Amino acid sequence: MSLTKKEISSKLKKIKIVLSDIDGVLTDGGMYYTEDGMVMKKFFVKDGMGAMLLKKAGFLTGVISTDVSLINKTRAERLKMDFTFLGVWEKEKTLEEICEQTKLSPENVAFIGDDVNDLQILQKVGFAACPADAVDEVKKIVGYRCKNKGGKGAYREVVDLILKYNRYHSNEKNN
Repeated sequence: MSLTKKEISSKLKKIKIVLSDIDGVLTDGGMYYTEDGMVMKKFFVKDGMGAMLLKKAGFLTGVISTDVSLINKTRAERLKMDFTFLGVWEKEKTLEEICEQTKLSPENVAFIGDDVNDLQILQKVGFAACPADAVDEVKKIVGYRCKNKGGKGAYREVVDLILKYNRYHSNEKNN
């Protein structure tokens, strides 16, 4: 269900909060295990810069993940995310909590997800996106499919799209 450029623009001008899944979006979905059973994940630094750019531009940011790892918590803290929800399977309920807390509606939220556990929230937000390597069920319902894969710039691609449109839209208002 890809959107036209005009539809994307219309949706992006309403976005105030950018939320994302972690594994498969901010990471490549791989988990690296040491001999001692420790898990490691690789995050893409340009995605992290994207989160910081959003914050600087006045957007709220956050992650909602089914995984409860300390790695995810640490990454969210380093990026100064406004919302960090870990161990969540019903992400759409967390969306409702965030909207209630911020007094915003789901149409003011963008979400980037990659797998079937993201389907419900992706159907409720104002702007739904996925990495290029998302599962087919997700690709079918989102309005924007990234050119980049998870953990390899998909998050940053969405951030750049949001910032580019909002800068243009802001300049348009000021002229």
